[in-house]
Amino acid sequence: MIRAKILGLGSYVPDRVVKNEEISFLNARHERQEEKQTETSDEWIRTRTGIEERRYVDNTRDVTTSELAVEAAKAALDDAGLEAKDIDCIILGTLSPDIHFPGTAVFVQTKLGIDGEGGCACYDIRQQCSAFIYGLEMADAFVRTGKYEKVLLIGAEVHSHSLDFTTRGRDVTVLFGDGAGAMIIGNQETDNERAGIAHTHARADGSGAWNLYLKVFDISKRPFVWYDASADGPGEPEMTYPQMAGKKVFLHAVRNMVVATNLALEKSGMTWDDIDWFVPHQANLRINEAVVEYAEIPKDKVLNSIMWYGNTTAATVPLTIDHWRKEGKVKKGDVILSTVFGAGFTWGSAIFEL
Repeated sequence: MIRAKILGLGSYVPDRVVKNEEISFLNARHERQEEKQTETSDEWIRTRTGIEERRYVDNTRDVTTSELAVEAAKAALDDAGLEAKDIDCIILGTLSPDIHFPGTAVFVQTKLGIDGEGGCACYDIRQQCSAFIYGLEMADAFVRTGKYEKVLLIGAEVHSHSLDFTTRGRDVTVLFGDGAGAMIIGNQETDNERAGIAHTHARADGSGAWNLYLKVFDISKRPFVWYDASADGPGEPEMTYPQMAGKKVFLHAVRNMVVATNLALEKSGMTWDDIDWFVPHQANLRINEAVVEYAEIPKDKVLNSIMWYGNTTAATVPLTIDHWRKEGKVKKGDVILSTVFGAGFTWGSAIFEL
């Protein structure tokens, strides 16, 4: 039977490292100022999030999400020994698209040089922090049904251009970084039900949608107008910057990630003896620590990268795996269980062989 497998993995992060100490002095263009712009500190950020630093794109030019996505895609293609022309479907997860529409995947296709009338299918999915697992489920289904043979799955984000660098927005701003990760999903003939992508599932609960959101493209505003990002008047910051009910998000994230993790093991018939690594979404190290405790996950199997990259939303899963592969810890053939949670609320999990 045909099953999906991972042919290649790649990631990309910008060169600019922004440590916690620098966040206080950045303005809206994330340029360092002499005076403090935000009341926060390294201790405040580390205690609440576990983050030490993150990467930001170059603020001297307009760097787009598709640029980061292309770099990660090229790395994944090289890892798979493939060329861009071999891809017959692109799935891109992002909450920071290049523009409102068309979707960013078509810009990635063009930058990879595979556009034109015979160009491959391009999907944009908007499941935020859950996007990569949602996309993996899509890619798995496409490949197993024979619809596509080689799917390029990407998670990419440029958060730094749209964060609120004031004390008002610090709870959200300190969390996020820029980055991208990608996988190539292909087919294989095997009777082994645990080979390749062994399990995926995705869930959502729309009642939590207004606990983590950004309203900037609110269609109730007719016509859409430019909002003053610096204003403190009613409604202005809420329209422009991401908003989060932190405690509710934390509780729902822990609960649903624990349930999703246990469900993945139950549905696949696997135990932690069969799993080499647990890779949770990198939203907050404190969330991940709670999930590990309540789901009774062996601590020596847990991989995190939020300390160095912050929350890169759709990119965190492949970025974390690739980081530790480059460190020599993760190897080809390792079995990974990944669990995610994001705005929507959305969540899910997957078990796959690297």
